[in-house]
Amino acid sequence: MDSHLKEIRLDGELAYDGHFLKVSRDRIQLPDGKVSHREYIRHPGAVVILPLFDDGRVLLERQFRYPNDRVFVEFPAGKIDPGEDHLACARRELEEETGYTATDWRYLCTIHNAIAYSDEHLELFLARGLSAGQARLDEGEFLEIFTATVPELLDMVKAGQVTDVKTIIGAFWLEKIISGAWSPG
Repeated sequence: MDSHLKEIRLDGELAYDGHFLKVSRDRIQLPDGKVSHREYIRHPGAVVILPLFDDGRVLLERQFRYPNDRVFVEFPAGKIDPGEDHLACARRELEEETGYTATDWRYLCTIHNAIAYSDEHLELFLARGLSAGQARLDEGEFLEIFTATVPELLDMVKAGQVTDVKTIIGAFWLEKIISGAWSPG
């Protein structure tokens, strides 16, 4: 149906093979028949957890992100290991990063956050029935957790204090869920 827009891979190479990311450089044929190149990041995918307490507060993290040289406010998230079930990854990441576990999990959606230069996908989950526990951060991982109401989170988005795309999308999902406009799976 969209064949008039499709680009076709002719050949390619791995331009960079890192521990976490890989960069591919492909020679492609454009829809008009011309040849061009595409460079893009290969990413294993990640999960994003929207931890919602019974009182309407959400659990958030503050974490330094090196590429932008600043601390970001974001929802708990983490890389999907090879062959790992997405829900199992979400459960693992929530507990490792925050110490919390949840009894009610709902898949919300998949987002692609950098479609022009990466194949990364993020699987969003709503987590309810939260119980506190002990965090088990990965070596070299440093973060702090805090809570906010959804209106407070939306105010942070509006004020430019939250710029992380997965957290902004998660905040909008929560606003719709709490209002009753959207029902999670």
